[in-house]
Amino acid sequence: MNQRRKGFTLIELLVVIAIIAVLMGVLMPALSRVRKQARKVTCLANLKQWGLAFALYCEDNNGKFFTGEVGGSTANVGSGAFWRLTMRPYSKDVKMWLCPQATKPRPTGGIPSGGWSYTAWEVNEDIGSYGLNGWILNIRDARGSKTSAWGRNDLDAAGRPRHWGRPPSRNASEVPVFAGSWWVDFWPLETDQPPQTDAGPGDTPGTNEMNRVCVDRHDGFVNSLFADFSVRSVGLKELWTLKWHQTYNVNGPWTLAGGVDPSSWPQWMAKYRDY
Repeated sequence: MNQRRKGFTLIELLVVIAIIAVLMGVLMPALSRVRKQARKVTCLANLKQWGLAFALYCEDNNGKFFTGEVGGSTANVGSGAFWRLTMRPYSKDVKMWLCPQATKPRPTGGIPSGGWSYTAWEVNEDIGSYGLNGWILNIRDARGSKTSAWGRNDLDAAGRPRHWGRPPSRNASEVPVFAGSWWVDFWPLETDQPPQTDAGPGDTPGTNEMNRVCVDRHDGFVNSLFADFSVRSVGLKELWTLKWHQTYNVNGPWTLAGGVDPSSWPQWMAKYRDY
């Protein structure tokens, strides 16, 4: 009388394992893409909360942005403290300070593996991975009617003011206010050179500050909040086409309209879309 066979043979087990391995090989890249997309959506949701916070701040201050001071003074408000201290009551949820792709502060020495794109900044008690467009400051209401903000001249070569002061009435959707970055603030210019590596170069205040916001957080994109308090993902090369300050040339030398040679971009950026 035949006995009923119990269990699997070795060959059957190997076949099952092979099938599982194949399925995992197919599914893992898809799961990775889904995970990245979820982090991108969460980042945009964070910026949307910041948009509400900035809108409330402007509403409470006659429609104007920060002066760059706290209590009429610039004492002890460096490293973005002028906005960090001011906005803390409007942004008590610590999660909204961090993009899910950049939650750990960068090390004090050396460049982390993967570069600055996936690291946060840490200043005193604050940890964040977003920064402020310094050109939005309302420096003309600062004590003494200042002509510069933290060393960045308000007037361009033609004597025209750069800082916005308040959300513009036209094309506000092209004026960045807050964006993913590896430092707390930035004053970009159309002539700024792109960072040569995705690690982010050593910081040079007042020079090539676009590198602070040109961070590869979301596969060729960085998320941004605009002056109409809308949010969207911005292509890394698209950063040079945004209206960072009042006299910023959106057809500057690093744009297609300005005649940029696509081969001029650093190698790590070459694969991304031109604008």
